[in-house]
Amino acid sequence: MSKFAVILPAAGRSSRFKDKHYKKPFAPLANRAVWIHAAERFLNREDVAQVILVISPEDREDFNFKFAANVQILGIQVVEGGEERADSVGKAVARVKPEIEYVCVHDAARPLLATQWIDNVFDAAVRTGAAILAIPVSGTLKRVGANHLIEETVSRAGLWEAQTPQVFRRQILLDAYAKRGDFVATDEASLVERIGQPVTIVPGSPINLKITTQEDLRLAEQALKALPKPKLSGPGHPFAGDDLWR
Repeated sequence: MSKFAVILPAAGRSSRFKDKHYKKPFAPLANRAVWIHAAERFLNREDVAQVILVISPEDREDFNFKFAANVQILGIQVVEGGEERADSVGKAVARVKPEIEYVCVHDAARPLLATQWIDNVFDAAVRTGAAILAIPVSGTLKRVGANHLIEETVSRAGLWEAQTPQVFRRQILLDAYAKRGDFVATDEASLVERIGQPVTIVPGSPINLKITTQEDLRLAEQALKALPKPKLSGPGHPFAGDDLWR
């Protein structure tokens, strides 16, 4: 069985979330922090050997106060990130255990993840070396100028919206980071594309939304009810009971 490390970036600024108490990965969602919902989808998998959460250095004190017990119980590693997303993920990649062959990056702010979607993108990455979840763009796209006037209508033919998980053979990701230079990447696939590595698209779901605004969080509260629950292993399992996450 192939072994995977999972990296959960949670070091962003959350500037669009507009909550003075929480950044989006740490906001409460159905009595658990958003990042815990994201993490739990991987922690009960036999093929996941390591989970790393990346946080901002400025969040370390508050994070430890709120979540130190969760981190210890779940066996998650916490790494401090950098200025850009790629810096943060790069620091986590450097902590991946040497025996692990595949690296999965999943936004800590995407709590609505189904097991089947993980299975599909993991399988595709093993077959091809690089795979991501994505959905085809369905709406009409407008390019808009600074004055909020439409400049043109953009064809959506062949356009897909990238999601996470994004999964890569470890060496491919290491090669991509080695050649990154000053390139500012908004996702890991864009780094991998730059070195000429084909990346396979695996159909995802609109339900797999990334929490960006307060409205997204309210939508996630409803969508969470429709997702299948992870299998629990009994009363001693870290996900058995909500009190642990309050």
